[in-house]
Amino acid sequence: MTPPPAPSAVPVSEETSPDTTTTPDLIAPSDEIFDRGRVRERLWEDLGDATGERAVREIVVRHLSAARDAGRDRIAEAFRTSPFKSPQVTRAYTYITDCLIALTFEVATEKLHRMPNPTEGQRIAVMAVGGYGRGEMAPFSDVDLLFLTPYKITGWAESVIESMLYVLWDLKLKVGHASRTVKDCLRLGAEDYTIRTAMLECRYLTGHRALARELEERLRSDLFEGTEADFVQAKLEERESRHEKQGGQRYVVEPNVKEGKGGLRDLQSLYWILKYVHHTDNPEELVAKGVFRPEEYRTFREAQAFLWAVRCHLHLLAGRGMENLTFDMQVEVAERMGFSDRGGRRGVEIFMQTYFRHAVAVGDLTRIVLTSLEADQKKEAPLLVRLFTRAPKVRSGYQVTNGRLAIADDATFLSDKINILRIYEEALRTGLLIHPDAMRLIQANLHLIDEDMRRSKEAQRIFLDLMLKHGNPDRALRRMNELGVLSAFIPEFEPIVAMMQFNMYHSYTVDEHTIQCIWHLSEIEQENLVEELPVASTILREGVNRRVLYVALLLHDIGKGRDEDHSVLGAKIARVVAPRLGLNKAECATVEWLIRHHLLMSDMAQKRDIADPRTVRDFAKAVQTKERLDLLCVLTVCDIRGVGPNVWNNWKAALLRALYRQTHRVLEDGMEAITRENRSVEAKKLLRERLDHWDKKDLRAETSRHYETYWQGLHVTAHVVFAELLKDIGTDEIRIDIHPDEDRDATRVCFALVDHPGIFARLAGALALVGANVVDARTYTSKDGFATAVFWVQDSEGHPYEAARLPRLRSMIDKTLKGEVVAREAIKSKDKIKKRERAFKVATSITFDNDGSEIYTIIEVDTRDRPGLLYDLARTLSESNIYIASAVIATYGEQVVDSFYVKDMFGLKFYTPSKQKVIERRLRQAIEDGARRAAE
Repeated sequence: MTPPPAPSAVPVSEETSPDTTTTPDLIAPSDEIFDRGRVRERLWEDLGDATGERAVREIVVRHLSAARDAGRDRIAEAFRTSPFKSPQVTRAYTYITDCLIALTFEVATEKLHRMPNPTEGQRIAVMAVGGYGRGEMAPFSDVDLLFLTPYKITGWAESVIESMLYVLWDLKLKVGHASRTVKDCLRLGAEDYTIRTAMLECRYLTGHRALARELEERLRSDLFEGTEADFVQAKLEERESRHEKQGGQRYVVEPNVKEGKGGLRDLQSLYWILKYVHHTDNPEELVAKGVFRPEEYRTFREAQAFLWAVRCHLHLLAGRGMENLTFDMQVEVAERMGFSDRGGRRGVEIFMQTYFRHAVAVGDLTRIVLTSLEADQKKEAPLLVRLFTRAPKVRSGYQVTNGRLAIADDATFLSDKINILRIYEEALRTGLLIHPDAMRLIQANLHLIDEDMRRSKEAQRIFLDLMLKHGNPDRALRRMNELGVLSAFIPEFEPIVAMMQFNMYHSYTVDEHTIQCIWHLSEIEQENLVEELPVASTILREGVNRRVLYVALLLHDIGKGRDEDHSVLGAKIARVVAPRLGLNKAECATVEWLIRHHLLMSDMAQKRDIADPRTVRDFAKAVQTKERLDLLCVLTVCDIRGVGPNVWNNWKAALLRALYRQTHRVLEDGMEAITRENRSVEAKKLLRERLDHWDKKDLRAETSRHYETYWQGLHVTAHVVFAELLKDIGTDEIRIDIHPDEDRDATRVCFALVDHPGIFARLAGALALVGANVVDARTYTSKDGFATAVFWVQDSEGHPYEAARLPRLRSMIDKTLKGEVVAREAIKSKDKIKKRERAFKVATSITFDNDGSEIYTIIEVDTRDRPGLLYDLARTLSESNIYIASAVIATYGEQVVDSFYVKDMFGLKFYTPSKQKVIERRLRQAIEDGARRAAE
């Protein structure tokens, strides 16, 4: 059957479907993507004399589905070959959708609802709005349509729209639609900025072109003109609200490519406002108008192309409209875009650094341009407001423009390059935000920051004062970092800008983590965290070298991203940078030491048993002076708190506090102050005081039934609990005490039962079955053969168990210990790694330390965390006839370090290399077997 002529419902030839003889630059030739003429011809041929809407729809959907799928396959194939050609890809998906809409409309008006003599009111125009109207579509973008009619919708138009929608839904398109008159569009657009924004991008697709043209003209004359200031304000508020919903950070480790800070929606907001204010669809024209500088326009285009490429690859990999760049998808998108491992860094990390650098660029550009537009469009404040809100007085060379710190004369400002730092000092002093014109001037003249300026005494003073003097150093550093000033002044900082660490532990990029750490330090200094951080607050109140502390924090992670240990490399870099910042020789040496050892206190507190005097002795030996101890303690607190919002907790606080206080005591009074004997005598004395109501005979039996390690390893509260559990215990009894340990953000589970081989593994298995995360564990054997074991556990969210959940916890532990539930079998279904977390790979490292404890060998297992890991390791050690005295668990996102304090069946350490190799081989096998099970 020959396709029909132009529909009689639209008699004027120019008012039919859009001309597709010429198509924009696509990722592949248009006829290979969707040969509209050929598809149309075959479609009408197959329709023949078909009658009935259902039959017609089936034929239409079959033809259009096949053509669409072939076109999508062709786009995907071309995109795999050219993974950065996103403008051509988004236009190609738009082209396919245009063809589908046009052919569907033709069938609806010519085959299903043909009207030979339509009235004026029976005309209809189909228009694309939103992102589809702009011509930018990802593989699974929504299709937003406006069905435009001259007057109230007629029965014929309603039928056409309904038939079209059924076809489009059968094609599995996500269609958003509205049926309106021109008058409706103007009324609703005046009331709702979302609708107004969508119509700002309306684009004629098919139908009555004159009607579409009328809408476009009326929107401009009746709705847009004269309301520019209101629109700018509305879009800025909408942007702010969207950022808050997305977490308010440009460096969220699993960013939303579309809605996140520095994402596509920010660029689109910029595009909408510029189009609304300057009446153009082409951002390039804005360069000539002076809205964009040429380099800003290049940034706009490059960021837009990269972000759209990421979004399109994300959609194709997910097979749906997915906008969150989750960890697993980051790896796959990085591979598709050709990012490979190099220089000691994974390809995914290089990809994410590129992503975040574009996000930073988007943020800078939108902030500068939109703030400039806001200032241009802002109405003057009422006289009374101006009288009572006088601008702060600024120094010579500056002025206040629209409530922002502006430069009085560009040439004068640039005549002294140190002014590039002085403006940040003036901004902090006055509390003013920097004017966008000043930002642009700074960004365009970063080349002025040279070696002479870096070594200038005045520049060094200003830079240190920005951190030390005004009380909000993070504000200055973040502003400097965003415009590139920080990297220009400290070139060694540049490699860590927007550098992502591909793990679940760090919530921020390295540069943002550094600034967060400095913010935490300023918060402690201002005594905003005295109750939460009493030790760090006291240290700062009593006084430390603030220059050393701030510079050490600024540089502590500057060595990240290379093959070399970042602490060692960072110390080498600090040796060069610290003198350049104006620190004297002694200060530079301390900064270098702090950076080289900035993980030492955290590692000692979290990976070693600080109840063991050897741990404290070794730490004190490394620190040597109280000055270093104080500085390292504060730096460690800020470093941990700066990792992410949920990393710091009372558990870590208690460990660091205990290590600090014991080390302080050793540095002042010597090791004798914390020897085993002293601890034992003191612990027994405290227990007697707590149990003064006990019979003296029972109390004497309790204080003599335990070995020295028991008394040094636990607090008196645990000694009291075990005393009660052990009192008159039978050999066939298992007694359990479960109690919240609020000081440590954990639930303490104490067990008392007859000792036997493998008891630690059985207890770990019981806890794993209820989903408890063990953060610390100790087990002791009494002289009369009973095991006293204590585990500190948290739920899957890292919190203590609520009271309502404790009965189930107790019940499952009872069943496991009595043999009613076999942990090895039951745990298989629970020991799974979530899909989005499977992209993380952690190399397994197993070390044997015979120096860290007087009595035990410390076996440290550093590997990929999973729910049943501790149980697997403990069971493997027990099956090797190894006695586990305690386990210290330190978790860093997907990575865990389990440190076991062990000895052999004769009570000896493991010195023999051959024995160590056997144990290591068995542990590695257990880890590999468990990892396979978790991935199934």
